[in-house]
Amino acid sequence: MNATAAIGPEQLATMAELRPCLEGAIPAVMATVAADGTPNVAYLSQVHHVDEHHVALSFQFFNRTRQNLLAHPRSTVLVTNPLNFHFYRLHLKYLRTEDEGPVFERMKAQLAGIASHERLEDVFRLRGADIHQVLAIERVPVGKAPPLPAPRQRPEPLAVLRRLSGRLARARTLDALLDAALDGLQQELGLSQAMVLIADTASGRLYTVGSRGYPTSGVGSEIAVGHGVIGVAAREGTPVRINHMTSAARYNQALAVSLGRREAGAEIPYPGLARPGSQLAVPLLSAGRVLGVLFVESEHEMHLNHDDEDLLVALAGQLAAGIDLMHESEEPCGDDGVAAASAAVAASAAPLLRVRRYRRDDSIFVNNAYLIKGVAGAILWKLLNDHRGGRSEFTNRELRLDTTLGLPDVSDNLEARLLLLHRRLGEQCPALRLQKTGRGSFRFDALAPVELTESP
Repeated sequence: MNATAAIGPEQLATMAELRPCLEGAIPAVMATVAADGTPNVAYLSQVHHVDEHHVALSFQFFNRTRQNLLAHPRSTVLVTNPLNFHFYRLHLKYLRTEDEGPVFERMKAQLAGIASHERLEDVFRLRGADIHQVLAIERVPVGKAPPLPAPRQRPEPLAVLRRLSGRLARARTLDALLDAALDGLQQELGLSQAMVLIADTASGRLYTVGSRGYPTSGVGSEIAVGHGVIGVAAREGTPVRINHMTSAARYNQALAVSLGRREAGAEIPYPGLARPGSQLAVPLLSAGRVLGVLFVESEHEMHLNHDDEDLLVALAGQLAAGIDLMHESEEPCGDDGVAAASAAVAASAAPLLRVRRYRRDDSIFVNNAYLIKGVAGAILWKLLNDHRGGRSEFTNRELRLDTTLGLPDVSDNLEARLLLLHRRLGEQCPALRLQKTGRGSFRFDALAPVELTESP
């Protein structure tokens, strides 16, 4: 007999109505039955939305629930909407278990947040994502519930997306494009903490090119692909959203490990919140490639819902397409040029800049303070040496053809690296200036005398 046949049509619900229940704020309850008919009830840490007809449940333990599912694939799961305390019963059929791929990785990252919130990191370990077919979703009648505080007012998503899309469409440079996205998130959605990171396929890392809402910009800070919600989103090419406390010890430790041990002061601090309550990382996808990650977070729990995720996925698609197209902008990326004569006068009076390059990773230090490394560091070293020889004007093309810089053959993101260098110099060493002067060309000036040295 069909277990859902007795459900009246007025009791049937849709997946769209159910989605607020799948945030993990209130644990779900799962009922299974053994081969001999013995029932079993257990709590679930996650019920994950896969599509309109499937959910994924977290497989963590070889327990009675697991044994029952393998013997009898039918089950029911009770979930609760945390906004109005409406209850729903899912009638499910177990299909398979996945231990890799986007669904598994998203659940694993979200589970890490739940584990940190409950102080059960050693207990919460995802073994797999159990994929279930949703046979029916039943509204469960309950008595009159006490009134709840009204949820925070959210702007209409499509109207916000239209305004954000317009901001991006008006941008003529990569610099302006990133600012339009980050400013728009603050002003249109009230998302105060946000950043954009660009992928470096050669090193397997992502580097920050812009941020909002932090005491320091963190421009140039790096995260390894696969570490934390940002790295997982980049590796799997899928959004990762966590709405529970994820302490700094959990994610910042992962970031520190990913950076590896280097000389003291040879890294740019990651700018993220010390104790985030909600986080959402969305990959920047263009032509099947992950160009980077758009990341937002909040100190408050349950701050980012599925509508926010849908909106940011759409925004990230346009942002990625814009990044892909803006390889050779005609607009300058900084203030309009400083005359060579003025630069010479300023240089004659400015204090000496002692610049040291470490060849092993192209780390650049200015007056013993770490500035930048990697490809951006190699570019700066080339510009400094050529400037010492009397050059100030350069082209993107010559950089692409310079094999000593270590640019990858495909998707070198040269413009993003130049923007990173421009912003990092503006923050930490304004006496070195990099400015675009036209289509695929730029000027480099040193407004102070420079002494160059190298170390292994």
